[in-house]
Amino acid sequence: MSFRADVKTIYHLALGPIRGETHAERMEHFYGRQARHYDNFRQRFLLGRRELYSSLNPPENGLWADLGAGTGANLEAVGDGLAAACKVYLVDVAPSLLQVARERIAARQWNNVETVEADATVWQPPEGRLDLVTFSYSLTMIPDWFAILDHAVNLLKPGGRIGVVDFFVSRKHVETGGARHSAITRSFWPAWFATNNVMISADHVPYLHRRFEVEHYSEHRAKVPYVPLIRVPYYRFVGRKPV
Repeated sequence: MSFRADVKTIYHLALGPIRGETHAERMEHFYGRQARHYDNFRQRFLLGRRELYSSLNPPENGLWADLGAGTGANLEAVGDGLAAACKVYLVDVAPSLLQVARERIAARQWNNVETVEADATVWQPPEGRLDLVTFSYSLTMIPDWFAILDHAVNLLKPGGRIGVVDFFVSRKHVETGGARHSAITRSFWPAWFATNNVMISADHVPYLHRRFEVEHYSEHRAKVPYVPLIRVPYYRFVGRKPV
């Protein structure tokens, strides 16, 4: 872990301009400058990923797509279940992150894992419907989040599962059994993250509860590196497409 690399990453997060006419261009401009340091910094910030992915148990000979997969680091938590899956697709629009993912795939000899540079809202697996779809801190990075969740429903087989871990804030009036965040929390975090085109929404969690049968839902708080005292809310969700 390098403090110098952290400083570089924080600069791009806090001060670096994000340019591009399309979502894909903006994502590559943002992540292309920090792809090599992406995992080291975010493993201390993007919490809950290991707990989610280690709990999913991909079905044997099943099809799985990790949408907004980045560098593919989430697969490290899956263990032996990864080899049992028939095919795993890592889908992302940022080629710099997918290059790191390809290097990881080669190093780990994950012969059933393939990277796909594509818009996840329209991508279709060649084999047909999927058994598992996952999002790791990518739902808040996709502008048409409602479209990608609707697309995930269509991608999944009846009874197929979805796993999501991401930042969030609650609605003013909570209907999903979770905590009600203060007005400061509901205002501060969306504004803070929006500078990096991370769009935290109070509607993600209710929409997930509406579209899927809930297997697991939990809310947590994460430390922000180099920012003492404050904690950002995040959640883990596992659901199933109704049969």
